[in-house]
Amino acid sequence: MFPLSSLPLQMVLYLSFPVAMFWISNQAEYFEEYVIKRKREIYPPDDDRQRKELEDFKERMRKKREERLLRADQQ
Repeated sequence: MFPLSSLPLQMVLYLSFPVAMFWISNQAEYFEEYVIKRKREIYPPDDDRQRKELEDFKERMRKKREERLLRADQQ
């Protein structure tokens, strides 16, 4: 594939690429800029109205399940 004299260069390339990617991915600025901002875009912080609607929905589902179990138990 390569002449014998290029093997050290090939080894340096093979070893430096993963090390460079690891170093870049562990930089705090990159993490803050790309990961945290993207997470906030996808999952915005909850507001009180949405939380209240979710709690009401859970309560309705719990009551329906209890009623269904009671009806099944009575039969």
